[in-house]
Amino acid sequence: MGFRGPGGWLWRWRRNPLKRRADAVDAWVVLGVWLLTVTVGVLAGWSGVRSVRHGLDQEREEWRPTVALVTQKAPGPASATTGDDGSAGDDATAGDGDGARDDDSGDAGAGQGRGRGPASVWGEVRWSAPDGTARTGRTRVASDSAVGAAVTVWTDPAGRLVTQPPTVNQARTRSLAIGGLVGLSAAAVPFACGRLLRDRLERRRLKQWDVEWARFDPLWGRRTP
Repeated sequence: MGFRGPGGWLWRWRRNPLKRRADAVDAWVVLGVWLLTVTVGVLAGWSGVRSVRHGLDQEREEWRPTVALVTQKAPGPASATTGDDGSAGDDATAGDGDGARDDDSGDAGAGQGRGRGPASVWGEVRWSAPDGTARTGRTRVASDSAVGAAVTVWTDPAGRLVTQPPTVNQARTRSLAIGGLVGLSAAAVPFACGRLLRDRLERRRLKQWDVEWARFDPLWGRRTP
């Protein structure tokens, strides 16, 4: 959307006998598009940051740690690096592929026990929801955990398993990253529209140039000795 040369940004605003009406329109289009692009990008990005930050803050306020009990003996350490099908895998892969489940409500949650290291495995646990009903699901527990061992899980107000909410710093980083992406995506819309409009104006100017050249070229040709 820019102009070439050190004075490229200003030449269309200067008085010039060769400047056409289309050049003046193009100058206003460039100015309007850049103002709209910056404004839309900033507003959309700021709204995205506030929305994401509000949601993460609400999770941190509403999600609570809950004591759960292991209902089945957890596998040994070898299961931490071996999947159910015998293929090798890490904890993160196992968590993303399986996830925690709530047998009573049928809602799936993400794995618990973030940061427990390679000795954690998937295990069946039972906990009590805020309304007193018993819930069961799967979460990360220490390998070889015995039946009845206590583990800490995170639940939402409905008693469903959720991931541990992000810290204040993590929420700030995540909201800024998502807000930045939202702002760039929103700013791309007026920028692309302005680019298309300028291309159309450029084609129109070239067409006018061809018409004018065809009108005056024969006159110049007759003056040539």
